[in-house]
Formats: sequence, structure tokens, C-alpha cells
Amino acid sequence: MQYRLLGRSGLAVSELCLGTMTFGNTTNEADSIEMMNRFMEKGGNFLDTADVYVSGRSEEIVGKAIKNRRSEVVLATKVRMNTADHPNGAGISRKHIMDGIDASLKRLQTDYIDLYQVHVWDHATPIEETLRTLDDLVTSGKVRYIGCSNFFAWQLMKSLACSDANRYVRFISIQPQYSLVSREMDREMMSLCAEENVGIIPWAPLGGGFLTGRYTREEPTEGRLTSKVGESSWALRNTEKNFAVLDAVSDSARQLDKTPSQIALRWLLQRQGITSPIFGARTLEQFEDNMGAIGWSMPQELWDGLDEVSSLPSEYPNRFIAKFARPY
Repeated sequence: MQYRLLGRSGLAVSELCLGTMTFGNTTNEADSIEMMNRFMEKGGNFLDTADVYVSGRSEEIVGKAIKNRRSEVVLATKVRMNTADHPNGAGISRKHIMDGIDASLKRLQTDYIDLYQVHVWDHATPIEETLRTLDDLVTSGKVRYIGCSNFFAWQLMKSLACSDANRYVRFISIQPQYSLVSREMDREMMSLCAEENVGIIPWAPLGGGFLTGRYTREEPTEGRLTSKVGESSWALRNTEKNFAVLDAVSDSARQLDKTPSQIALRWLLQRQGITSPIFGARTLEQFEDNMGAIGWSMPQELWDGLDEVSSLPSEYPNRFIAKFARPY
């Protein structure tokens, strides 16, 4: 396992991050804890959860697994979504954040969070209020670093500017959806993160299971893609371009004697700007398959082929800049 610094911090995280959204739901507690133990035995130190995953059950299981190994782990969780049935039960107001951090710490059986992330933007709360609150949490010792998730590029830049102007702590990372079948972040977010040295820890690196190779062009009758809503719904994944990407992934897997999941993850691991893809696994078998993405390198010509087939169409202003703007 290799390690990378997260954004402009000195925090070293493993090249893969273990996501825990299934823990306590489709993955039982015993298998969840076994998965985390295997991950740490293989050198993984980065775990990601959220206060709303399985109504807090995921945090409870994570806390149980790491309570005797706390200093080894970079523990990330999130706040923002609805956790209580009252007007202040959601959002990134000072009240909801303060309530949220205490509840998460209790479930996780710890007195600090390494990376506390805003799950999504909140139009009702001024970002100054949010960042001042997060700054207070860092000062208090309850939080070590802060990050965000599912932001637009302008929202991230506004947040960074607010932190700089007020001398608040900065977001060191963003957690966006990013994979070979979801590259919308290439439009502005990737270049912004490179400019501001913000770490990128993508969720759904396998496209919600689409890139595992188990799906054909026939509508599935089981599995995550049967959902009618969400980013991994069949309606969003069932496109000719996505299947062209999947064909290229499967072809690369055959050439390298790897699985499609390992190819899709390896492409991200070798993508400039990506810090640590967050992979999830429902079973221990899936976990072992995903861990096979480390310890080797994809030949450049295969990486380039996957990059080309999955890239966004040429768009303004990138098209204009490439044609007319000098690089100095």
C-alpha cells in the first residue's frame, strides 16, 4: 500500500480509502469488522463514513472496529443530511454541526475526527457560519481537518476564499462522484483542485457497480443498478458511451489478467490529481477483488485508451483555450 498527502496538509492517507456505507445494512457487523481488519492489515489507514449511513449504524460499527487502533486510522465522516425530525435536524448551520459532531463522536467511540466533511452545500446557511463553526471544532480538538463533498467548483472556491479572508481552516479535500463513467468533474473541479492543492477522494469509483463487468446491455433484475433513483440508476448508466467504456475496461482486464473492477480502480489510482478513491464492498470477496487494484501499474497505452474513450466531449471554454490561448 502506498500513501499520499491529502491536499495541502501533512496528513498521509492510503492510496485506497475504504467506504463503509453498506456496513450494518447489506454487510453484517461481523463481515464489516473483518473487512476493516483486513484493510488495515494490508496497510490501509483511511476509512470513510457518514452520520446518515444506515441511520448512524455504520459509524457505530466503525467505532467498534477501531477503538483499540484509533491512532492508526485516518477517520473521515460527514455532516449535513437529515438526522432528526425537526427544523434544525439538517443543514450546516452552527447548531446542526455542533449537534452532529457530538452524536458522531459518541457513535464512533472517539474524541476526535480526523477529517470532518460537509456532505453537500446548504443554500440556507451562509458559508461564513459553517466555516467559523468548523474552525471552532478544529480549535477545540474535536476535528483535525475539514473537507467537503458534492460541491460545485464555485462553491468550493467561495469556501476557500472565505477561509483565507477570515483566517479559518481550509477544506483540504473534496469527495465528488468520479469514475470512468462519471467525469463531470473534469470541466472545472479538477483544475481548481490542482490550482488550490485540494485533495480529491472520489466516491463511486466503479460507477455504482457498473464497471465491475457484471452488467450487460439488458436491464438488470438484481443489483444496485435496478434502483430507479440515484446516480447509479439504470436510466443514467444505460448509454452507448458507458457501454463503450465498459467494453474497453473488460478488454484491458483480459489483456492484463485482471478484473474489470481492478482496471477501473487502477485507472483512478494513476489519474493525476486523485488522492484516494473510496471503494465499497458488500462482501469479503468483493473487498479482496478491489484490493487487487494496488501493487501494479497499468501500461500507459492502455491507460490512455481508457482516458480517451471515457473523456467528455470537447466543450467551451476548454476548446477555445486549447486553440487560441498561449500557454504563457
